[in-house]
Amino acid sequence: MTSGEQAVRSIKALMYTYAECVDLARFDELGELFSHGVLTSTSAADPDDGMSGDDVAAFYAATNRVHDDGTLRTRHVSSNVIVEVAEDGQAATARSYFAVHQGTDALPLQPIVAGRYEDDFALVDGQWRFARRMVIVDQIGDMREHLTFDLSKGDVRYTDYVELG
Repeated sequence: MTSGEQAVRSIKALMYTYAECVDLARFDELGELFSHGVLTSTSAADPDDGMSGDDVAAFYAATNRVHDDGTLRTRHVSSNVIVEVAEDGQAATARSYFAVHQGTDALPLQPIVAGRYEDDFALVDGQWRFARRMVIVDQIGDMREHLTFDLSKGDVRYTDYVELG
């Protein structure tokens, strides 16, 4: 396996770990994924604003509904993953789609949100890390069992939920 192929494999694993951390409500681990990077969204009041590390963990903990089983009762499915590694092997970009399904006692299993990720990665101490993740929400369904705010308004202010920094 070439170094480029290994980079793509490692980056995809990082992308899938993000989904797993969200679904299983492992918010501290999620924050660690962004200890060297920024998470932002087109649903934010200012998409250029973002969060890193512990702020990501605190925001997700404050805004996601954790159910009796300790999870969000969601499954984030990532697809159409395209990874491009820079020639120097120190940075990479990726584009992908996501669809989130949820089923709870109050909500039959169904897709609740879909969109895209635009990611930048950096090789930090020999390990691939998120440098930036932009969450682009394209379609919104019934989110009442998932989030504590109305994602469809598109004006999320991170500081309404956590004190950043």
